[in-house]
Formats: sequence, structure tokens, C-alpha cells
Amino acid sequence: MKLADVIAVLEAAYPPKTAEKWDAVGLVCGDPAEEVTKVLVCVDPTRSTVDEAVAAGAQLLVTHHPLLLRGVNGVPADDPKGALVHKLIRNGIALYCAHTNADSALNGVSDALAKAIGLTVTGPLDATPRPPMDVLSTYLPVGDAERALKAMTDAGAGRVGDYAEAAWLTRGVGQFRPLDGATPAIGEVGELTRHEETRVEAVLPRHRRAAVVAAMRAAHPYEEPGFAVHEIADLPGDTGLGRIGELPEAEPLRVFTQRVADALPPTVQGVRAAGDPERLVKRVAVCGGAGDSLLANATRAGVDAYVTADLRHHPASEHVESGGPALVDVAHWASEWPWCEQAAEILRGAFGGTVDVLVSTRRTDPWTVGATSRTGGHA
Repeated sequence: MKLADVIAVLEAAYPPKTAEKWDAVGLVCGDPAEEVTKVLVCVDPTRSTVDEAVAAGAQLLVTHHPLLLRGVNGVPADDPKGALVHKLIRNGIALYCAHTNADSALNGVSDALAKAIGLTVTGPLDATPRPPMDVLSTYLPVGDAERALKAMTDAGAGRVGDYAEAAWLTRGVGQFRPLDGATPAIGEVGELTRHEETRVEAVLPRHRRAAVVAAMRAAHPYEEPGFAVHEIADLPGDTGLGRIGELPEAEPLRVFTQRVADALPPTVQGVRAAGDPERLVKRVAVCGGAGDSLLANATRAGVDAYVTADLRHHPASEHVESGGPALVDVAHWASEWPWCEQAAEILRGAFGGTVDVLVSTRRTDPWTVGATSRTGGHA
């Protein structure tokens, strides 16, 4: 397979257009025309994981976190990040990053975290709105309906998910009285005209409104077509940050916290929880990576516990004091590591064994030493 083939699969699963505007995703280095027989997937592009890719003989390193998130003027070999770019290129290894696009995607980072914990996902925690849509309806002589509908669908109407040319057609009786100055296609000036018409109704992306209306007008036989455009209310989509899910049975927070610890790779930080240890937990929100910006979402969702990383003292304390769901805080790296296997499975499924896909075994969590007080002192 070519690198371009692998990128196409990754971008179908994690569309780059869904990444945050500040993010840096996609191909960092590598030739899309080069062959790929082995891929390594990891969370962080670090010296350790680059060394692992070299040792494994991989031609592609897929990471969650970007290497060059902020703009740079160069990548000299005596710069830590520049040194990684040089090492990758010298060893014929491409680097591809899927960051916030993998966070928001259906079957993304938080789905992998939820699956690891044993949750059945019911939807996103912070849903991305569905694309704005309109409904256009118009009325035509029966014999002209098909031609007008084709013009509308050619202009972008009638697409619903995986279905094209979707429309509602129904027959009825229309009436009108042409006034002085009119040149009616049917009927006479001054006379009330009634005849059979077909009502054609179709949805369309709001950004295609002008094009679809223009196409309808051009195909319509009436001098003054009757039509209406209605905006569909904004609805939440099935993608977005975080996920909400349920456990098979409720369990105390202390048991649930251990469940989370057992599901994730060990780190120096471990797993800690805030809340009544005996509080029953069944409905759970999760967010891979730093998720304290979604504390209010978790409260509004009415979950029993919220699992995420990088929780800060004051927001966590205020959240618990205000009666929000219990909090389970894990290491950032550990919360996103389950995604690696998910991404690997997507590639394995796409290429049927023709590409060897490995998941990194290197722990890139930055914390290496942990300690607890032996003095019994009090703050």
C-alpha cells in the first residue's frame, strides 16, 4: 500500500475538517507515493516512540498529539523537535497526526475510553450541531414535477445521509387568478384557474439554498412559482467531544474507580476520584484528554460520574461542592491510549493484513516518580 492509501483510511475515520481551527493535524513528513508495509500507532511523537518506530522497521508513525502544534520557522537537527523530524526522514518514516479530529469523530478517542471502561455509549457529551438544513417546497403542474425535482437535486437538494434524491411528492388541486400584466403558462388573465398540481418537497444544506432555489425557478413553468423555504431547527449530531454511556449495573464510586484503574495502563499518577465513595454509578460521561472545560456539560447530562484527565483543583472542588457528578481523574496519556488500538483496528480492517499495524508499548506519560507522605502531616 502507498502512504496515500493509509492516509485516506485515516481521514475517512477522522475527517481533518472536524479538527479545531487552532489544531495541526495531517501529514507532518513523508512522501504519499512511498510504500507502507508497517505502521506504529501511539499517543505522543517523542524520542521514545520514534526510536520504537525505527526499531520496528515501520514506514509510518501515527500519533494522536501533534509534533508541531505551534508555528515554527525551521526544524534544525539541534532542536528537540527538529531532531525527531530529521530522524524520521533519515529512516524513511512518515509522521501523521490525528488530534482533535480524532477527539470529535464517531468512534474516536472518547469512544475508545468508554469501551475500555465497559460503557455502552449513548451519545456525545458536547455534541457538534448537525449541518444547518432547509426544507424547500414548491407546486408544479403534474407533468413538470420530475424535471423540476431533478434540477433541485442536481443543485444539492434531496441528500439525507447515505440517500440521494430524497423528496416528498403529493398531488392536490392548486388555484390562482392571473391579474392584468401577467402572462400565465396555464389559464387566462382575470379567470380563476384550478388544476392538478404536484407538491415537491426536499431538504437541502442551508449553504446550497440560493443554488437550489435558482435551479427550481429555472425549471419551473410558472411565471411566478409558488414556493416556501423553512429552516430546520438546529439539532445535535452524533459526533463531538466526550461521550455518555452506561454500565451494565450500578456500582459504588470506589468500585468504579478501581474499574477505571484496571482498564487503563498504569501511570505514576494512578486514578483518583472526588465524591462519596459509596455513591452509585451507572450513567457515566467520559472525555479523553483534558476535560475540565466540559464539567458543566457533565452536570447538565445528569450523569453519576465523569471520567477525564488533567482536572484542576479549583474547578474540581467547586464542581463537587455544587453537587455535580463524581469525578474520576486519570493521566492524560492513559485516557487517550485506548485510541491507539482503535486506530490500529481501523487500519487492519481496511488493509486485510497487507499492512502490519502495531500499537506502541512505550509509556509516554511525562511523570516518572511518585511518592506519598510518610510523616502523617496535615495541610
